[in-house]
Amino acid sequence: MLWAVGGLHAQRLSIFDPASPSASSIVNLAILVLAIAGLIFLAVEGVLLYSVWRFREPSGQQTDEPPQVYGSMPIEVAWTAAPTMIVFFLILVTARTLWDVEPSLPQPRSGDNALFVTVIGHQWWWEYVYENYDGRTLGFTTANELHVPASDGDVRRPVYLTLKSADVCHSFWVPRLSGKVDLIPGHTNLLAFDTQQQGLHLGQCAEFCGAQHANMLIRLFVDTPTEFQQWLEHESHPAAEDPSASDGKAAFLAESCINCHTVRGTPAHGTYAPDLTHLMSRTTLASGMIENTRENLAKWVHDPQSIKPGCLMPAFGIEQQKQQLIVNYLQTLR
Repeated sequence: MLWAVGGLHAQRLSIFDPASPSASSIVNLAILVLAIAGLIFLAVEGVLLYSVWRFREPSGQQTDEPPQVYGSMPIEVAWTAAPTMIVFFLILVTARTLWDVEPSLPQPRSGDNALFVTVIGHQWWWEYVYENYDGRTLGFTTANELHVPASDGDVRRPVYLTLKSADVCHSFWVPRLSGKVDLIPGHTNLLAFDTQQQGLHLGQCAEFCGAQHANMLIRLFVDTPTEFQQWLEHESHPAAEDPSASDGKAAFLAESCINCHTVRGTPAHGTYAPDLTHLMSRTTLASGMIENTRENLAKWVHDPQSIKPGCLMPAFGIEQQKQQLIVNYLQTLR
């Protein structure tokens, strides 16, 4: 299913195109297990086919029943010892891989170049709380598009994601960067990675979580260190004020939008739905489903259920003129 999501290219969701050390460890383990299983398959099928051919009944001849063997100590030792050794070997290499990809959560400190983000899964979108970067407290929230810094040469910039769920079980999976890790209600999990490959990395929720599970997409942007610093600076500010959209702002604040959404710098402090402070800096809407354009935004405000059936935002039946004012205001949130 993953390679077909949203018409995306398969190579951007393939575990066999790793873009981080932890993803490479997982691929190496997968190839090793596949090779061992393939050799076992070839050996078993080879013995079977040889036996069928070697002991076939000659054409046109009736032969007596061959001698029956009811026990062979060497054979029984061999088919017990060999699988045991193979399983023990796979346990060792799997444990080593788990050790590589599941580090403990360190304490933030100045100069560590580490980014700490809390990821909260909702039906059906992602909340990202930026906690700390390079020892500096951040403390702002965004949604659906995760930005991280790229490592550079010998300078590693590790990313530590603390994974939580706000409702049901979810699973965070960006195949080229790491293995999938579940988000369990009432339990905290950790995912860590670093990468030098800049650009957009795609993923999605990998644990069935309801009707729109397949459309709970992940867009992870790996920025240069300079671009990431600029993005942090931009995102840390409250919403920009645009006098030309004052009527739209008033319309937005007068509706029930503020009960669910946050727009920093305004009375809107809802925590139930995505933070809209810098909505238009995102490339998509509805957790990666549609491009973030005025037309799509207007459709979403008018009737979210027509785009993402079952999502928790209802169609409020706002009159057309007020809808346009609200869209005008939301477009200023950059």
